[in-house]
Amino acid sequence: MTNHKAGTATGENFTPSNGHHMRQTEEQQADDRQLDDDDDENSLDAILVRIGQFGRYQIINYILLCIPMVFNAFFSISYVFTASTVVQRCNITQCDSPSSLYEESWLNFTIPYQNSAWDSCHQYVENITETSGEFCSAEYFNRTATQSCSNGYKFRDEERTISTEFDIFCKDEWMLSMVGTINNVGQFVGIPIGGYFADRYGRRTMLAIGGALSALMGVIRSLSTNYYMFLSFEFLDMAVGSTLFPTAFLLAIELVGPKRRVAAATIITIFYSLGEAFLGFLASQLQHWRWLLRALYAPAILQLLFLWILPESVRWLLSQGAEQKAASVLRRAARCNKRSLPEEQLDELLANNRQKLRQANESQYPIMKAIRFFLLRIANCCLCWFTHTLIALGLSLNSVNLGGNKYTNFMLNGFIQIPGLLLPLIIMDRFGRRYSLCASMLVCAVCMGASAAIDPDNYAGSLTLFLIGKLAITCSFQILYFFTSEIFPTNVRNSLLSMCSMVGRIGSMLAPQTPLLAKYYIYAPQILFATFALISGFFTLGFPETADKVLPTTMEEARDLNRKRHTRGGGVGAGGGTGDEEQQAQDEGPRKLY
Repeated sequence: MTNHKAGTATGENFTPSNGHHMRQTEEQQADDRQLDDDDDENSLDAILVRIGQFGRYQIINYILLCIPMVFNAFFSISYVFTASTVVQRCNITQCDSPSSLYEESWLNFTIPYQNSAWDSCHQYVENITETSGEFCSAEYFNRTATQSCSNGYKFRDEERTISTEFDIFCKDEWMLSMVGTINNVGQFVGIPIGGYFADRYGRRTMLAIGGALSALMGVIRSLSTNYYMFLSFEFLDMAVGSTLFPTAFLLAIELVGPKRRVAAATIITIFYSLGEAFLGFLASQLQHWRWLLRALYAPAILQLLFLWILPESVRWLLSQGAEQKAASVLRRAARCNKRSLPEEQLDELLANNRQKLRQANESQYPIMKAIRFFLLRIANCCLCWFTHTLIALGLSLNSVNLGGNKYTNFMLNGFIQIPGLLLPLIIMDRFGRRYSLCASMLVCAVCMGASAAIDPDNYAGSLTLFLIGKLAITCSFQILYFFTSEIFPTNVRNSLLSMCSMVGRIGSMLAPQTPLLAKYYIYAPQILFATFALISGFFTLGFPETADKVLPTTMEEARDLNRKRHTRGGGVGAGGGTGDEEQQAQDEGPRKLY
C-alpha cells in the first residue's frame, strides 16, 4: 500500500462549494465536538470519529462483508434440505404400477393412516402369497396387523435428497439427523481453530481462505458416492468454514465509529437471517440435493478475491505491530470519506499501541480464580447458552415438519428473525437486560407449550405459534449476546464467554436429533423446548442487571454489579461510554457470541 501524506486528506476537500460538501463540513464539526469529549483524543475510536463513523469507505466494505454472512447461512444449515426425509409410502405390489401416484383410492385398506398422513414405513399384512393386480381389494389385506415395507417406496414429490440417493429410510432415518449433528461438531472444532488462525495470520486472510475452502468442500460433497463420504465432507466444510460469521462480523464493525456499532452489528446479523430465507427459496427451485449444493457453494469460491479487495483489520494489524500497514488503511479510509487525518494523531496512536503491546505481554489472566469466583454465574450462563442454541436451531430444523409447504415455512422462519433481531434495541435499555431476556424466553416457552394443544391439522394456528416462538427466542438470543458480554470482568471476559459459548454449542449438536422425538410423540420437540425455555428463563433472573452500568474491570466490580449503578449511556458497543474496557468488549463480542 502507498504511504500517503496528510495533504491527501486535508481540509481542501471540504470547500463548501455545494450542499454535499457543506453537509460533510457539518458532520466533521459534530464529530470534532465528540472528540473533545473523549478521554483519549488519539485512540483508534477517536480517529474513526474524525475520519467518519460510517462513510463511503465503511459502507463499501460493509456491503462486501454481508456476502460471507449469507454464504455462512447456506453452509451452516443446508443439510435441512440435502439430508431431509422425504414423503413416501410403501410400494403395494398388488395395486401399484409404474404410473401410480402417491395418493390412490385403495390406500385406505393397504396402508395405515396416522398423524394426518399415510404411514411412511408400514403397510397392512397381505392375506395372499401371489402378487397380481386382481388381488387389489380390501379382502386381501389384514387391517389388524402391519408389516414393514418390503417392496420399495412411492414418493409424493420430485424432491431428491441423500435419503433417496443412498436408500436411507425408516429405521435408518437417524443417519439423516446425524448429518446435522456432525455439521455442528464441525463448527465446535472449527470455530476455535479458525479463531486461532485469524489471530495468527489475519482476519481478512482467514475470511478469504476459509470461505474458499468451505466452498470447495461443498462442491466435493455434491459429488459424494456414498453416505459416509457425504458425512465426512459435511464435517470438513464446517471445520474450515464455520469461522466466516465471527470473522466477517468483526471486520464489519471494527472500522465503524462507536455510535454506529450496535446498528452495524444488528444489520449484518440480519443478513444471516436473509441467507436462511433465500436458502429456502433456492431449495424450492432446485429439489435435487446435488444441484442445490453446487448452486450454494460454487459462487462462494469467489470469496478468495477478498485477499485483494478487502482491507485487513486495523486492530489486528496494530496487535501484530504492523503499524505502517494500519496507518495506510486509516489514511485510505480518510481519503475515501473526504476527511482530514493529521499525521500527529496517527503517530500518537502508534506510540500508544506500542505501550499497550508491552503491557499486554506483562498481563496476568487469573482464569481459574475467576471460575471459582463466578461458578454459579458461569453455570447459569452455560445453561442459558445451551438452551438458546438448542431451541433456536431446533425450531429452524422443525419448521419443515409443520405441515403445509416446507419451503415456505423455512423462508418464514428466516424472515421472522429480522424483527427478533431489531426488538432488543428497543427493550434492552427500557426494561433492562435481565427482564427483557427472561420475558422473551417465557414468551417462547408459552408458545411452544400452547402448540402442543393445537390440532396437527390446524396449520395456521401451529404456524402462528411457531413464528411467535421463533421471534421470541431470536430476540432473547440477541439480548444474550449483549448481556453476557457485560457480567464478567475485562481480563477474563473473553475466556469465560468462550466457555459459555462452547458449552452452549452442545445444544446445537443435539438440536438435529429433536425431529426424531416426534416419531414417539408428535409434540415431544415443542414440550422439550418449552421446558428448557421456562426453566432457564426463570434462572436468568439470577443474573445481575447491567443496563446503564460501566463494564466491570475487576472481579470485585463484576461481583458487585447488583450493588452499584454507574451511568454509561448505553450498553456494549453503544458508544455511550469511553475507555479501553468498552472497546475490548466490542472486539471480543463476535468471537464469544458464536
